[in-house]
Amino acid sequence: MIERYTLPEMGKLWSEENKFKSWLKVEIEAARAMAEHKMIPVSAARSIEKKAKFKVSEIDRIEKEVNHDVLAFLTNVSKSIGSDAKYLHFGLTSSDVVDTALSLRIKEAAGIIDKKLAAAIKLVAQLAKKYKNVPCIGRTHGVLAEPMTVGLKFSVWYTELKRSQVRFKAATAGISVGKLSGAVGNFANVDPKVEAAVCKRLGLKAAEVSTQVIQRDRHAAFITSIAILGSSLEKFATEIRNLQRTEIGEMYEGFTKGQKGSSSMPHKKNPITAERITGIARLLRGYALSAMENIPLWHERDIAHSSVERIIFPDATTLIDYSLHKFIGLMSGLVINKERMLENIYFRGGLVFSQRLLLKLTETIGSREKAYKIVQKHGLAAIEKKLSFKEAVLKDKEISKYLKKNEIEKCFELKPFVRNVDKIFKRVFGK
Repeated sequence: MIERYTLPEMGKLWSEENKFKSWLKVEIEAARAMAEHKMIPVSAARSIEKKAKFKVSEIDRIEKEVNHDVLAFLTNVSKSIGSDAKYLHFGLTSSDVVDTALSLRIKEAAGIIDKKLAAAIKLVAQLAKKYKNVPCIGRTHGVLAEPMTVGLKFSVWYTELKRSQVRFKAATAGISVGKLSGAVGNFANVDPKVEAAVCKRLGLKAAEVSTQVIQRDRHAAFITSIAILGSSLEKFATEIRNLQRTEIGEMYEGFTKGQKGSSSMPHKKNPITAERITGIARLLRGYALSAMENIPLWHERDIAHSSVERIIFPDATTLIDYSLHKFIGLMSGLVINKERMLENIYFRGGLVFSQRLLLKLTETIGSREKAYKIVQKHGLAAIEKKLSFKEAVLKDKEISKYLKKNEIEKCFELKPFVRNVDKIFKRVFGK
């Protein structure tokens, strides 16, 4: 279950307890910076840092009365500080704390995700190299096309994950900002130096300019980068699902001892992990849309985004972390059926070598149109009448006028389709 899986890291990170911890961290750093800039007494800042604490249940009780989460938090924390509590949250507005703390938690969540993304990239690279020269059939429109290799398929996945990593890191950098600029972002009650000092200590950058909130294009970019990554994982999972079809049978999810595929059909081995990854991607794309709809807030701020973000940030970060976890497991246990791959390449007597034959015939006949008609006739007949394409070509007297048997045989060789694999891998992996 996802809930059990997320408890150690993401579950703890997005807990109410940790949310208030991050708020308090911002408040303490703000007090320290204000004391350094002589906005509040140094003794008050030390008192806040030493004494400040909270109790979630008490905050919840107060919030039911005041209907404001930050005020409930401040009321509860103030009780632990005493008289110096008057300097807590001095000159700040709620979003100074909430938005800066949210950035802290997003950055931490991103670190968890990035570790799994790096592990996924490493694993796919290993598989690409392992199956570099294993031939398989490529498909376009879901139909047999031409031979390629399993390694090439995985190298495509590798480069796509690398792009997602770059995109995700850029989005993480974009959201790793804080603001303590007041009610409309004009620093009416707090010196910009305080904001700079607080953000530096928290490992964030100060937003160049803000309103009452950090602008939500940053948040949308982060969630969208997650949705794109999730969609790429879905793409890979969908390929595995398709190749696991009984009539294709080229790749399979690993099936553990004692596992059962169906309550009614004992023969079943279903791609359940790949299907789970697919479902998660659908949710993530929905969250991306919600994040983009949070961008146009009214004037310097409204709270239309707040209720949305309470859901989409814990959910999106948790789901992509879980999806990466399942993808790593899926790829680690993936079964490659090399024999079936060869069978599918030579389906109906090597239909997929039609282009090679077409090119050779075109050279000798001198007309691509005429050569195409000859090859197509045998190709369609092989499919419709379940014949061997190669045998039909070898028996065709018209083709024999232009090509010798050994020339036809050469058209059905795999070598031309894989001869540039090393060059492609050098471009992808650098060696």
